[in-house]
Amino acid sequence: MKYIFLIAAFNALFFAILVLQKKKALHDKILIYWLVYLGLFTGVYALFSNILFIEFHLFSASFISLLLLHGPFLFLYISSLIDKKFEFNRKKLLHFVPFILFNIYIVIASFYPEISERIRLDHVESEAGAPLLFHLFLIFTVLSGPIYFILSIWLFKKLDINIFNNFSSYENVNLDWLRKLVYSFGAIWTVLMIFATAHHVFGLFSWVFCTHGLSLSLSVFILLIGYFGLKQKEIFIQYHDNTIEYVTEPKTKYAGVVLKEADVELYVSKLKRFMASDKPYLDADFSLPELADKLDIPSHYLSRVINEQFGVNFFDFINQYRVEEVKSKIGNPEFKNFSLLGIAFDSGFNTKSAFNRVFKKITGVTPSEYKKQT
Repeated sequence: MKYIFLIAAFNALFFAILVLQKKKALHDKILIYWLVYLGLFTGVYALFSNILFIEFHLFSASFISLLLLHGPFLFLYISSLIDKKFEFNRKKLLHFVPFILFNIYIVIASFYPEISERIRLDHVESEAGAPLLFHLFLIFTVLSGPIYFILSIWLFKKLDINIFNNFSSYENVNLDWLRKLVYSFGAIWTVLMIFATAHHVFGLFSWVFCTHGLSLSLSVFILLIGYFGLKQKEIFIQYHDNTIEYVTEPKTKYAGVVLKEADVELYVSKLKRFMASDKPYLDADFSLPELADKLDIPSHYLSRVINEQFGVNFFDFINQYRVEEVKSKIGNPEFKNFSLLGIAFDSGFNTKSAFNRVFKKITGVTPSEYKKQT
């Protein structure tokens, strides 16, 4: 098991060096620090786990406090990917306050032998038992994982809203790899933390089982986050023109902005003409900022017009045109030798799954069923 942890530690530092060679966006910089932290954690555990919790009880408590960093790194990494306005400021440092306070407590306790001797993780305690404050910090360490797991789910829901407001295809920007990783690891982490709590409070399970389980899951996590994180590109590309930008605010943000009826009619007219003449939806990666740029309409106004005048978000607006394009080509003799998938790709869809899902959502039938009906 020791060698597995050492290999994971090496991989974490190796991936950090590889990411360092990239043209780094903010999410890459966060990933580098995250990987270094994971590498040092698993490396120290691999080398010293046999004596750490027995001979160095204060240091082992500080070592366990490092688990309070995993959730914040996860949250900040996802935030930097889904929020184009994300900045690492003082407010973001609040996520690291529990870790800092835990270690300040350990440092202060080290000056008082009657307290420090009671701070142990190997289930060998004095008659007075572990200090209450130490128990509270351990409880917060246990809860930290599930809390950040829930926050991550909230961030992914926010991403979905931003995707449907700005992109016409879902597959390349949905962070599906990170969702699966967070959901699976979040479940494993929560279960292992419950086992660790049961050990510390009730003496159930072995401490080695708990710590080995956490370190082993972190080792797998390192390989996956390093590999996929290295390939992850920026989702929301910055535009130089301030009027051409992604819409990542709720509708209520522009609810109080007056948009003249004449302007609305003009925007709707320009939009319809452009969609009919240029067929921009044939580009699988077409986005709201690109459409706003072509029409010379501020992104927020264009998004509002699509939402209010057509009753759909940008994703559905573009894909309605793609579905109509597919339907027209199915009935066109020029495309009789094309497969349904070939027609889909020629109409702006980029994957079979997206084509089938969107087509059925809009028409109520699958592409195959529709073709049989024609």
